Amino acid sequence: MSGALELVCPAGTPAALSAAVENGADAVYLGFRDETNARNFPGLNFSRSELEQAVDFAHQRDCQVFLAVNTYGQAGNLGPWHKAIDDAAALGVDCVILADIGLLDYAAGHQPDLRRHLSVQASASNLDAINFYVEAFDVKRVVLPRVLSIAEIKSLNEKVNVETEVFVFGGLCVMAEGRCQLSSYATGQSPNVNGVCSPAEHVRYENQDDRMVSKLADFTINAFAADEPAGYPTLCKGRFVTGGQASYLFEEPTSLNAAELVPQLAAAGVTALKIEGRQRGRAYVAQVVAAFRRAVDAVEAGNPVPDLGLQTITEGQTRTSGAYDKRWR
Repeated sequence: MSGALELVCPAGTPAALSAAVENGADAVYLGFRDETNARNFPGLNFSRSELEQAVDFAHQRDCQVFLAVNTYGQAGNLGPWHKAIDDAAALGVDCVILADIGLLDYAAGHQPDLRRHLSVQASASNLDAINFYVEAFDVKRVVLPRVLSIAEIKSLNEKVNVETEVFVFGGLCVMAEGRCQLSSYATGQSPNVNGVCSPAEHVRYENQDDRMVSKLADFTINAFAADEPAGYPTLCKGRFVTGGQASYLFEEPTSLNAAELVPQLAAAGVTALKIEGRQRGRAYVAQVVAAFRRAVDAVEAGNPVPDLGLQTITEGQTRTSGAYDKRWR
């Protein structure tokens, strides 16, 4: 490993994986090309042969590979999820990232030597929940949901006997992770079972007078002026009319960027920093991973975090530190 804090980076495609590894990732996370992972979109993810090549490429460069099997298995059809876990072990990945209790039990029982991380989709945010997963399934790391302040993370780390991983950059989900059903109301497909939030086949854009309108299935999600960037239509970041006024009811389109908080996160005892973005391309991954490599290396050397220059590639060209500060309290 190249730093005190492990840098865990997204790899939605083999090209993105190469970019992440070459720009300083300590670990990459990815998924199979099916419903077993929560980024089940056309053109993304890995076949078995591609994963085998990815593991070889990454391991030759001292980078780990984490496989996300982080959706919830469908009742009566657990075969794809069990196969994903078994194939992960056979192909030599360094861990599987799981949320479903049944799949954690399967992995612990059938592939006991395969390291298990608890997905953010499990939404384990308190001591009792974390201890349950550690004691029941020998989970080695918990990816903490994006609802905790740094003080709360520090308090947890002082009490748990498990590694913790936190998000520092990328898309910010405003729902309790692992509990979101908004997309399924519009499209019939759940992000937690089918792995798709706002599936592409339900997305369309229409020119209406001087506006660009974005739609998800039969629902209008947003309307943009000619000089306004048109974002991807997700229900939680839609602009809706209430009381005669259009506004972002749940969350404005914005990205998490906690770069300036890396020293505090390190002091809070986290093991790893996670970058979101498996739907992003090679150039984006290269830029963000290289930037956070500089940040982590600076903190390890006792220096301040440099300006990473990532403002122009954040969603809506705006940023937030999310719940880490919890300034509303």
